[in-house]
Amino acid sequence: MMTTMSASDNVLSGRLLLIDADTACASSTGAALCDALLVAPQMSVADNGRSALEKLRNDRFDIIIADLASLADLAANIEDAMARLVRLADGALVLAVADSGSVSAALGAMRAGAHDYLAKPVNGAALASRIGELAQRHGRPRSLGVETGPEPVVTDFAGFVGASSAMQFLYEQIGRVSASSAPVFITGESGTGKDVCAEALHEKGPRAQRRFVAINCAAIPRDLMESELFGVVRGAFTGAHDDRKGAAELADGGTLFLDEIGEMDLSLQSKLLRFLQTGTISRVGETATRKVDVRVICATNRNPMQMIAERKFREDLFYRLHVLPIHLPPLRQRPSDIMVLARHFLARYAREEHKSFAGFSHEAAQHLTGADWPGNVRQLQNLIRRMVVMFDGGEISASMLMAADIESRAAAPAPVEAPRVERGRNILPMWQQEQRIIEDAIAAFGGNVSLAAAALEISPSTIYRKRQSWAEMAVAS
Repeated sequence: MMTTMSASDNVLSGRLLLIDADTACASSTGAALCDALLVAPQMSVADNGRSALEKLRNDRFDIIIADLASLADLAANIEDAMARLVRLADGALVLAVADSGSVSAALGAMRAGAHDYLAKPVNGAALASRIGELAQRHGRPRSLGVETGPEPVVTDFAGFVGASSAMQFLYEQIGRVSASSAPVFITGESGTGKDVCAEALHEKGPRAQRRFVAINCAAIPRDLMESELFGVVRGAFTGAHDDRKGAAELADGGTLFLDEIGEMDLSLQSKLLRFLQTGTISRVGETATRKVDVRVICATNRNPMQMIAERKFREDLFYRLHVLPIHLPPLRQRPSDIMVLARHFLARYAREEHKSFAGFSHEAAQHLTGADWPGNVRQLQNLIRRMVVMFDGGEISASMLMAADIESRAAAPAPVEAPRVERGRNILPMWQQEQRIIEDAIAAFGGNVSLAAAALEISPSTIYRKRQSWAEMAVAS
């Protein structure tokens, strides 16, 4: 909740960082917030993303209000730019603002770790109220006239572990989406928990008492995939000795989860589309149709728009499945959850191995939180389990973690060495590489800038702005 303060109470420990290329707008936002709080916070202003990162490296802030357009110098898309900012935020409340109430911009900023999103112009009273609500929810210390509740409790939600804003947003999404029967399209890198998300949607929905049937489209040979999905009648092909139900029929009344949907053969995609349209199936080898009532959830770790551009995924099937999208954030975009997960896995595997560990040393925690985790939660989970097996107990040191990590690398197949490029040769300037990527994407979609922007995960306005700048550069040269 927000505490009303008198003018004499204007000395606060709270520090505010405003990031906006429009310094007049930043000053206006700061003044509006001061008027609403009746205080004068310690305020700092950065006019671009790089300047903001420099300030964050040298100082600590309690609240960061970032104009998304002003972060464009950090990355090609909103999500990556915000993620870089969040990594250095050191626990600060991060609010994203933008000139337009773009849903994609809001989702991108929230997925990257922002606590909230507001459209410009920002109303001072609404901003102060929102800061109070966020501080209450996330257990922040008193700052900028805000009194908060107790420290946040680690969230364990339907198989997920984490209390970061990105995970809170995910939990809210699952809670809302689970009640529907509409298809869900889950995206996310390998190891982020797409299967956990699918099961959570089933368990929290009205079909929880019926079956949850999962089928991995990448693990089943193409010539067997249709019978696995829709079933087969006796004698349909060699080896079909009995009538057998497929995954869709087994899940009747419940949930059908199609993992790695992008690996499904195009010919079967057309049959899946017909099933989604009609709600009926035919087993392999029969002409009769059977009515099936399932909720379909699918997942992929690939970019669906790129698969469509490469003609590996049907566009009509994508839009039939992409009714309720959910994106799982990579672990690097929620660094505050790394130690939460590490402690969770340590306690779990120590119990299983009947060992006693006394937590992580400061150096070990730094080792974990400083890693990029390309394999995400699964990679962290495997490392902690390996470490528990290798050592007898005590406090986890950085050397123990590194020993377990080295062991895993030694057992892994040797990576293919990348071709060596002589320094200075065959290297294009960054803007030319960016131009080539964007123009290739536009060409792939037949000149449709909106589809190209969706595939590149940037806004169409970004493409128009960059093309204008390239044209101006060409004229100048």
